[in-house]
Amino acid sequence: MEKVKSALSRLKLYWLAVFMLTIKSYILYKVGFNISADNMLQEFILIINPLSSAVLFFAIALMFKHRLRNIMIVAFSIIATLVLYFNLLYYRFFTDFLTLPVLFQTSNLNDLGTSIVGLMHLGDVLIIVDVLILTLLIVTKRVPAVHRLKREPVILMSLAVVLFLANLSIAQAERPQLLSRSFDRELLVKNIGLLNYHVYDGYIQSQSRAQRVFADSSDIVEVKNYAQANHKEPDPELFGIAEGKNVVMISLESLQTFVINNTVNGEEVTPFLNDLIEDSYYFENFYHQTAQGKTSDSEFIVENSMFGRDSGSVFFTHGGNEYNALPEILSDKGMYSSVMHANNKSFWNRDIMYQSLGYDQFFDINSYDVTEENSVGWGLKDVDFFEQSIDLLQSQPQPFYTKFITLTNHFPFELDEEDKMVDEYDSNSGTLNRFFPTVRYMDHAVERFFEEMKEADLYDDTIFILYGDHYGISENHNKAMSMYLDKDEITPFDTVQLQRVPMIVHIPGHDKHETIDTVGGQIDVKPTLMHLLGHSTRNDIQFGTDLFSPENESMAVLRNGSVITDDIVYTNNTCYNKDGEEIEAESCEPYVEKGIQDLEHSDRIIYGDLFRFFDSQEDDETEPDEEDAA
Repeated sequence: MEKVKSALSRLKLYWLAVFMLTIKSYILYKVGFNISADNMLQEFILIINPLSSAVLFFAIALMFKHRLRNIMIVAFSIIATLVLYFNLLYYRFFTDFLTLPVLFQTSNLNDLGTSIVGLMHLGDVLIIVDVLILTLLIVTKRVPAVHRLKREPVILMSLAVVLFLANLSIAQAERPQLLSRSFDRELLVKNIGLLNYHVYDGYIQSQSRAQRVFADSSDIVEVKNYAQANHKEPDPELFGIAEGKNVVMISLESLQTFVINNTVNGEEVTPFLNDLIEDSYYFENFYHQTAQGKTSDSEFIVENSMFGRDSGSVFFTHGGNEYNALPEILSDKGMYSSVMHANNKSFWNRDIMYQSLGYDQFFDINSYDVTEENSVGWGLKDVDFFEQSIDLLQSQPQPFYTKFITLTNHFPFELDEEDKMVDEYDSNSGTLNRFFPTVRYMDHAVERFFEEMKEADLYDDTIFILYGDHYGISENHNKAMSMYLDKDEITPFDTVQLQRVPMIVHIPGHDKHETIDTVGGQIDVKPTLMHLLGHSTRNDIQFGTDLFSPENESMAVLRNGSVITDDIVYTNNTCYNKDGEEIEAESCEPYVEKGIQDLEHSDRIIYGDLFRFFDSQEDDETEPDEEDAA
């Protein structure tokens, strides 16, 4: 007993550090990450899950020489605090937790300054209270240097393992197959703790990298058979209707469907897009399918008809893979392909990834005249961006396939006073309040662009596809969103509906226009465009469907496993009907299974770099007849 008391006395600073990190983690779970518990067992798991990692973390500090042990305890406390705080900042915007691939996206940091500052709160200084206490105790010599440690570090590490296994056993009993749900990061943090989650994430990432090493040409066969079995024939009336035309693809930054045909303070938020919809094909149940890669995810999904990763960004983790992407396919068919984006070429690793996708040209920030006067927030204002892009368009050979990526409607949604065409909203969320003026400005910029296309004699020979790239308003602003949408609360069902983004297909000279209620997503853009241009996709590997196809299944799969059809919405392990009422799980099971298969097959291609084994045959370019499309 005396030895135990002596060991406890000598490890006062250690146990204090463990206690404070555990308590700090729990407080952040509740206050910062808004993690809720459905029952007392879940609350108990939430309280104890930081303990094992804290015991292990600080036990490593005890392995240093005695003069350094106290200092290393403080140093490890600082490291743990930084991990917690970086996750907190990330969560405030993305409602998600960091992964290793995101941490390695260091080339993005120079462009994130204003966004990061906008996420910081004055109260965040409280997160370092425990570090200050530990430092004060050492400086004032209230605790002695830890001497005469022999077996204690090993014993404590063993204790950490026992605590983790006990934690995991309880969590597995509460949520079976917990570790198989690596895409549900909040569930993992909720059950095994934030620091343990990062260790597990490292294991998952190492597994994904190993898949390429062991992949061979036989792996592509199953994926190809699966994808081509789901091929849907195009609408014979629309197949090839845009043949020979230029294609302008506009990625509308952070634009969600809830602002379309809606108002703020009595003013239309998107007057031009509202009018354009009346003269276009508009898909009102179209969903973004991005994860942590956000805009880069949307680019990848649209260009490849494949899903992005559930963590990090394919643009970073698999930028050197082989792909069978839209730019390369269309370039091979005689179209000049380019991207216009007034940002640094290395942001999201675009300079490398665009080569892998087969683009002929990337017009980055060096192609534009960017000054302090014509910039705001993330860079060149959208009006100036489109205006300066006209000359670049005219410099290209025709027909061209060109993608525009807008910037102004980007968090934290900054805008000069002279550019505000509607007043800010009035709610408890400054983010949502500022969102409406920047959306209105982007709408105006697109209107100006259309006018300039007509003046440049490019409009009539071009097909326009406009889509929202990802959400702009996260779940952290649900209280303000419920106020704007006049709802009592934002339910998980509502959260899925808020993932809808606009999808507009505008074909000048085409006399038909329609608002279509087909459920679809960004993964459907590639086959839709290919068929409009008159190119068969029968021999391609893709996971989307032509949105105009009479055989379209009307279904969207989100990267987090949520599934939407004409009849059901599945999210957070709950099945809803289209009125938002919970129904029996069996109603969703066939669609959930299909969604899982789509995600798994797409992941196999990315992780195994399987397109290096893919030999696409010559496509059948003839328009399908009535019998084929039936």
